[in-house]
Amino acid sequence: MDGVSAGRAPSESGPEPVLILGGGLIGLAVAHQLARRGEKVRVLSRRRSEAAGFVAAGMLAPHAEGLSGPLLQLGQASLERIPAWVEQIETDSGLSCGLRACGIVVPFATAQQRDDYPTAVFGAPLTRAGLEFEIPGIGPRWQAGLLFPQDGQIDNRRQLMRALERACVERGVAFEEGAEVLELIRHQGGALEAVRIRRAQGDDATISCRRAVLACGAWSARLLHELSVVPVKGQMLSLQGPRNALKRVLFGPGTYLVPREDGLLVVGATSEPDAAFSKGLTPFGQQQLQAGIEALLPEAASWPPMERWWGFRPGTPDEAPLLGAGPIPGLWLATGHYRNGVLLAAITAELISAAIPRAGDPDLAPTAIEPEAAALLRTFRWDRFPVCKQESLPFPSPAPGRASARSTPP
Repeated sequence: MDGVSAGRAPSESGPEPVLILGGGLIGLAVAHQLARRGEKVRVLSRRRSEAAGFVAAGMLAPHAEGLSGPLLQLGQASLERIPAWVEQIETDSGLSCGLRACGIVVPFATAQQRDDYPTAVFGAPLTRAGLEFEIPGIGPRWQAGLLFPQDGQIDNRRQLMRALERACVERGVAFEEGAEVLELIRHQGGALEAVRIRRAQGDDATISCRRAVLACGAWSARLLHELSVVPVKGQMLSLQGPRNALKRVLFGPGTYLVPREDGLLVVGATSEPDAAFSKGLTPFGQQQLQAGIEALLPEAASWPPMERWWGFRPGTPDEAPLLGAGPIPGLWLATGHYRNGVLLAAITAELISAAIPRAGDPDLAPTAIEPEAAALLRTFRWDRFPVCKQESLPFPSPAPGRASARSTPP
């Protein structure tokens, strides 16, 4: 990552800014890294409050999630970078991001299920006694577990997003909130020339640009129909428990409990691929969360609820992101992170900012990047799936090693 000195902002004159289409966690992370290397950056966002970064639980869990293959490699690479990435944000913003290396416990009904978990080799095996030591009061059905001490959490909803916004401002990033991107305009050669937006006041405008990053999350395919991205709705809630009642994240099948330092317990999350963009809480979704709490940590079922909310994850057929150059020259993609946007923000920002040519390059020649980074970008290309319309895009059942590999809450 670029180590530009704190407080240095890009000049107001010079080349056109890089446009970041989407003001969520991923968009802000990319904007921040570009600004740190001295680029002019402008973030266009319809409503940042809708971003998944404000509604996710903030788990940093490539091992607890049971990821495998290239996605596990990507997650591990990002986990390694997160402390330095957070330090940059905190230095630029003066705010804490709420990073905690608290470890994550994954419970199982049997020792065989524990031993068969895809990432078992990265965790410490737990017996029932070990589970009770790590998670006092854990439900009786869980007889074995895995402790992943290298996994953790970040308080994205209350701290990280605010710190990242402030860091971007301090680095000179310009924001236009209430700007909905309606169209990507190409010149005759096919490359990106401009974007057409509709401002909050209702007027349309065209902004010329030769470099842009699409980071619209679940809404990405509305702007670029070639992308295999669909919304996957999730409902969540929070409880106020005693301080230090739970020291580890508890990642159960279908439900997880994420304790903050002040005793707040974040509970998530339903997975509703058929809900599309339907807003609001549902009784069934809230009942599912309540059943998960009762199964995992029965005493927490009586803790008072503090907040209930919902959001939309950007899902892809293989549950992995779309990264790198897009179908339009001059457009880069940073979307489709599904359940792992918080975990993958650091590596996404590094890869995308490295791949975008620097200002002043008349041919927009690709920036030379390290072989490992280039290989990751090839692996997560947007066109690894057959092109299909969003409304008919198949979304798979949870991958092996996730909730489907274990018994679901009663």
